[in-house]
Amino acid sequence: MYQKVALAIAFSPRMEALIAEARKLIGWFEGELILIHIGSQTPELENQLGEILSRHCKDLKRIKTIWKEGKPARTILKVCEEEEVDLLVLGALKKEGLLTYYLGSVARKIIRKSTCDVLTLIDPKVQTTDFEKVVINGTQLDFTPEVIRRSLLFCQAVHTQQVSILNEIKMYGLLMGNASEGTEDEASFTRRRLVQEEITYVEEILSELDPGDLKINIKVTGGKWAAELAKYCEKISADLLIVGDDLNLTFFDRLFPHDLEELLSSIPCNLLLFKK
Repeated sequence: MYQKVALAIAFSPRMEALIAEARKLIGWFEGELILIHIGSQTPELENQLGEILSRHCKDLKRIKTIWKEGKPARTILKVCEEEEVDLLVLGALKKEGLLTYYLGSVARKIIRKSTCDVLTLIDPKVQTTDFEKVVINGTQLDFTPEVIRRSLLFCQAVHTQQVSILNEIKMYGLLMGNASEGTEDEASFTRRRLVQEEITYVEEILSELDPGDLKINIKVTGGKWAAELAKYCEKISADLLIVGDDLNLTFFDRLFPHDLEELLSSIPCNLLLFKK
């Protein structure tokens, strides 16, 4: 699925954990690891990196380190395009004194403009992360069937145990159901019909795919979409949230500037963004 995985590194206390996580991804997908550092290249930094690589990537045959100067977001994106990267791995930042994570301005620019998939890790570990519980954004968009297909391939590769596809009742339909001039029973019937329509939408997509041994739950919610995604991820202690961007701005038009910004300002778990 991923032949070239790039990791943007800074010489911070979390660098070793991020490298260990990226190495695990390479093991799952049998690809090449590309490390990207934006900043000066010194013998001290080379030695520090070399020590970490000897601990985690000694057996890795295909690995490349790229040192570049320039504006971080623009330079990282340019390297990814030149190297034809399939997946870029980033680290999120922990808010001071809070058990929440957010993406800084550089990461947000990369997420918006990247043409390759982006995986953001909120709490990378040297012992590495298991993506046991995964939530997929199943809201009805042109790109959604492809997002679900690729999500299942990813989940199969990383040995996910539980997959939830979260879909939404369209707000205008929910409002119509709640504001119906009919009886409460009629309004309740309308809401149940709307829920079933969303479940059927996902079931029809899944009928064309091979889920293998994955256990898949379809969930339907209403309300502010990004908030509901975050709330559900927190409720089940999800390890990964997967969303999609078809690059024609329909997804970002839907979520930016408020909903997705809200999600990125306090992301509930690791985030994988599929690009079309």
